[in-house]
Formats: sequence, C-alpha cells, structure tokens
Amino acid sequence: MVNVAMIGVGDISGIYLKNITEVFHGVRLVGVCDLIPERAEKGVAFCKAQREKGIECHIPRIYPSMFDAFNDPEVDVILNLTRPYEHYEVSKQALLHGKHVYSEKPLAADMAEGDELVELAKKHNLYMGGAPDTFMGAGIQTCRKLIDDGMIGDVVGSACFMICHGHETWHHDPAFYYQRGGGPMMDMGPYYLTALLQLMGEVKGVTGVAQKSFDERLITSQPHCGQKVAVEVDTHITGTLHFASGAIGTILTTFDVHYPLRNQARFEVYGTKGTLLVPDPNTFAGPVRLLRPEDQERPKPGDPALLNMETNPFYGYRDMPLLFDYRDNSRALGLADMCQAIQSGREARCNYRQQHHVLDIMTSIIESSRQGRYLPLKTHYTRTAAMKNNPMHGVLDD
Repeated sequence: MVNVAMIGVGDISGIYLKNITEVFHGVRLVGVCDLIPERAEKGVAFCKAQREKGIECHIPRIYPSMFDAFNDPEVDVILNLTRPYEHYEVSKQALLHGKHVYSEKPLAADMAEGDELVELAKKHNLYMGGAPDTFMGAGIQTCRKLIDDGMIGDVVGSACFMICHGHETWHHDPAFYYQRGGGPMMDMGPYYLTALLQLMGEVKGVTGVAQKSFDERLITSQPHCGQKVAVEVDTHITGTLHFASGAIGTILTTFDVHYPLRNQARFEVYGTKGTLLVPDPNTFAGPVRLLRPEDQERPKPGDPALLNMETNPFYGYRDMPLLFDYRDNSRALGLADMCQAIQSGREARCNYRQQHHVLDIMTSIIESSRQGRYLPLKTHYTRTAAMKNNPMHGVLDD
C-alpha cells in the first residue's frame, strides 16, 4: 500500500476521491490540504460518507499547509491537484522534501519550470509524472493495439481538433483558463498529444500559428456571471507535428469557435491501409472506428460531392470492440499505476518523460508562432508499456 497526500481539493478532486476510495486497491489517501479549509473538510467528509456506505477506506487528516504534508514521514506520494500555474512550486517543494509526485496536467507552465522539475526528480531518484491518464483507458489502448497490429498499415499522419468557445459559459470559476499556464493548448492539448505519442511515438519538431482572438471574456456562468476576464494567453492555436517515424500530424485547439457541445473532439490517424477514428482522448472509452478500403462499395463515376452521396460522417467505418479494461471515468488510474511502479521498481506509465515531451511540444508550437519558423524539440520520448488486462479491476500489473 502506498500513502498519498492530496494538495488541492478543487473540482477535479471529486473523481480522484471516488476512484481512490472505491476502485484502486494499492493507494491509501492519508491526508488532504487546500488553501480554502472548507474544501479540505469536504474531502474528509466524502471519505467518511464512503465509510458509512460500507466502503473500506482510510479517513485522511487535514494538513494546515502543504509543507505539513511534505514533512509527514507517512506520506510517499504527493498528488498535486492545484491550478496549472501552481503545479511547479508544489511539485518542486515536494521533490525537495523527498516525495514522489503525481500532478494534474500540465507538468509546468513553461519549459524552464519543467526542466527544473525533471532535473530534481533525477537528482533525488524520485518518481514524478502525472495526467492525463486517459490514454490508459480502453479506447486509446484499443487504438494502440490496432495500429501496432498493422490494421491501418504504416502510419502516414494524423489530425486532431478540440473546438469550443471557452469555459466561461459553464465553469464556476473560469478565469484561470485564460491566465499563465492556461489556454486551449495547455489545458486540452495534453489529452490529444499524450494519445498521439502513445499511438505514433516521438515528435521531432513542430511549426505553429497562434493568436488571441479576444482581449477579454464575459463570464455567463454562476457565481461570477457578468464579470469580465482579461485574456493573457493565446486561445486559437494550430500546430504541425513532425514525428520521428516520418509521419506528419496536425492539431487545432481553440476557445474561440462556436461548435456543437457534444461534438468538440475529432481525432483521426491515417495509414497506408486504412484510417482509424480515435475516441475523445479526454475520455477513457468512446467509439473506435476503422475504415479499410476493402470494406467500401465501389465508387461511382463522377465527383462524389455532386452525386448526392451518403452524408453520415461515419459511413463506411466499422465499430471496433474495446479490448481493454477501464471504460468509465478512471482518473487516478495513472496515480495507481505509479504507486504500483514504486513498489515493484518498474517504470510508471504516466512518467515525467512523457509529460516533459508533451510540454515541449505545446510550448514549442506557441514559440514557433512567435518566431515564425520550424522548431526542433529538445526532448526525446519512448512509448511507455501498453496496458495489460489483469483479472481484478483496480489492480495494476507489476
């Protein structure tokens, strides 16, 4: 059993609390800490309610400050669920105090911070890594196996789109999405880029174009309805990815475009023998669809656009069965995997090399726009191990 202290008990903490107490058997939450004491109290209350329902779980203590957690000899891992611009300082202090770290995405707000954290983890021989762990779910793992098994042939390229009009219409406190460490690439890009690395491997270099379409945003959600937020980051960003394999990918992330709420993600991987539609990488499952030319009807003579062809965007694709576990919202799966890795000595799947490479891609796309040129990446990447189907849900492999 590995003991974990949670720093930051905000919105995302709810699913972590649920899964740590209900699903993952190798993780014990021993303490919580938040700058707003009521949030920490709610975290403890949740665990008590779980116990009352008959769920066997530890009741965590409340730390007055994060340093109390760092100095607690019982704590093995710091779970950093603070806001993006706070990730660096919390993770840094945890590492300096000899604790392993699992943080929400991104690793840090810029590469200088990310580089320093990586060097600290190496120097002190500590595990560090973090979200997203959605790639460990049934959807992306099934796609990885289909690609690795040659179902679309050699990978030629990919295209990813995350399209929405920002979070100020629904999030109760959306300002940080438009501050340092925020924006659509830093917020949502990690899901898409981590999945791409798992499916296609290392990225060698990037080009990018980015802009800030609006100087301020009007909040229409409660409790800040009517307030305006100053925009400090780019909010419409496109990037071209040059993979080490020779494949070429494109990614678009935007908070500036009106788009259907239930259709904000599009993710395609193209091969010499077919095309794979990847599910929303912000989820653990979703439909996996495969198109192969031998499954298609013979094309009619003439321009397809003028022949009143089928307009269903999924026409011609086959729905593929999901081949792996973890189909529900399984956040904390990566944390559980890290805890198992600490005990067995293997590499964690959500390790800092992966987070660091993703951060390098995201910041280089934005910097490429500033400089107006192609930028080679300074980090390298090797895919982590594929998931295994273990006999017991919530138990990770050694």
